[in-house]
Amino acid sequence: MISSSRQNVRENLLLALDTLRTHKFRSFLTVLGVLIGVVTVILVASIFAGLDNNLVQAAEGFGTRTIFIYKWDPGFHGRVTREERMRKPLSLDDARALEEQCPDIETVAAETFIDAWAAPPSVKYKNEEMLNANFVGATPSDFNAMNADLADGRLYNEMDDLHRANVAVIGADVVNQFFQHEDPIGKEVSIDGHVYQVVGALAKRKAFLGDSGADRVVLVPYHTYKNIYPAAKENFILAVAYPGRMDKAIDEVVGVLRRVRHDKPDAHNSFGYATADSLISQFRQIIGTVVLVSLLVSSIGLMVGGIGVMNIMLVSVTERTREIGVRKAIGARRSDIVWQFLLEAMTLTGGGGVLGILLGVTLSFLIRTFIPSLPSTVPTWSVLAGFIVAVGIGLFFGIWPALKASRLDPIVALRYE
Repeated sequence: MISSSRQNVRENLLLALDTLRTHKFRSFLTVLGVLIGVVTVILVASIFAGLDNNLVQAAEGFGTRTIFIYKWDPGFHGRVTREERMRKPLSLDDARALEEQCPDIETVAAETFIDAWAAPPSVKYKNEEMLNANFVGATPSDFNAMNADLADGRLYNEMDDLHRANVAVIGADVVNQFFQHEDPIGKEVSIDGHVYQVVGALAKRKAFLGDSGADRVVLVPYHTYKNIYPAAKENFILAVAYPGRMDKAIDEVVGVLRRVRHDKPDAHNSFGYATADSLISQFRQIIGTVVLVSLLVSSIGLMVGGIGVMNIMLVSVTERTREIGVRKAIGARRSDIVWQFLLEAMTLTGGGGVLGILLGVTLSFLIRTFIPSLPSTVPTWSVLAGFIVAVGIGLFFGIWPALKASRLDPIVALRYE
């Protein structure tokens, strides 16, 4: 019985393939909507899977135990409110309080800068100029907190900070801008008329969307920066928790900062914080919404393709009425006719799905090759989902034509011209 059933399926599948070969162009036009829908699914899934993977690597590169603290919430969120902009900036005293009063914190670092909204000062070396460098004053512990790797030279230390030494550690992009053909160590760069000797160069970091502000950084000792820019008020604090104690560390950070900043018991925090995990979670929520909307849009193409399949299958039933009558006259059952047309519809849309998958994978590869800043990785689930949905469209929209064919009276069908 099972063998007979398999034979019937095989025969029906061969009939379906033969019909598709006979009407190649019509079949292609019929499944064009399905093809476009599947390509959209593959591309959307691959781009956002690549972005997610890229963000995870970039965020974890800064340390999975690091807590980023600022006067508003770091990360992916809406525009900064007026209340957040009016908050009192964090200070070096806040960082010292965390260092002294948080037993689950291993390292605390502070960075200072003039204004988050101001244009960065230009960095000059000989006749070259860099306009988009991030010029920051940072405590020596910042290198450990930011999980930075030294590529050349040395990092400045507490003595450099104490003596307000005019020394700098530069990022990989600054090295590429000024020192492609020479050793940067010992060279002098000029920023706002002040000269700094380069003592160290950092290794290139994993960037999100091809741009890492950390690679464009020029770091000088915290008190050197404050000595040159005494009006600098903004501070960014980084706190590194001991392994396995992140939750306790966050509770301690929040408690200490609320106390030293005199936040009222019923008031919101006058600061924001984030971790690598929370940044990844925020991004996934955002892209989850975008993916959902994109898939809903692609479903329109699939529905259009499905309607086209149903229409062409109804035409096919009419064209092959006599053939159906002959099959019934020689013993074909209604179920045989149903499966013949269902398999034809599923083969039609399945073929469109395979073409869509091949085109989607090809486009994903081209994006990754020619736009390196836009990562693209095709997840296995998107390929399976694309094919299953394509075949499912054929099954769903092929039911009515298949039932119509199976209900034809064999005598009437044989007389059909």
